[in-house]
Amino acid sequence: MTLSKDYTLDAPTRAQLDATNGPLVLEFGVAWCGFCRAAQPSITAALIRHPGVPHIKVEDGPGRALGRSFRVKLWPTLVFLSDGREVARLVRPDAPKAIEDALAQIEPAP
Repeated sequence: MTLSKDYTLDAPTRAQLDATNGPLVLEFGVAWCGFCRAAQPSITAALIRHPGVPHIKVEDGPGRALGRSFRVKLWPTLVFLSDGREVARLVRPDAPKAIEDALAQIEPAP
C-alpha cells in the first residue's frame, strides 16, 4: 500500500498523472486545514482496505498548477484516477463508505 502521510510539494505533473497506469488517489489539501485533518481518519480507514491503490497527498494552494488543473476549490478533495482518467471525486469526505465506493470504481478486479 502506498498511503501518504504528509502533503507534498513535489507532486507529479499533470502530464505524468495523465500517463499513469492503474488506480491512483490524489488528495489535495494542506496540513493546517481543519477540514483536511478531520477527514484523515475516514480517508485512512478506507485506503487501508484497498492496499493496491496508491495515494498521493498533494499540497495545494494559490499558484499550484496541479490543483488548478483538477479545478480544486475546497480541501480536502479526493480525485480517483484509473489509467490517468478521473473516475470519481469527493470533496470534504466525512465517511469511509463514500471513499470506499469511489475506490471500488478504480480498483482492478482480483
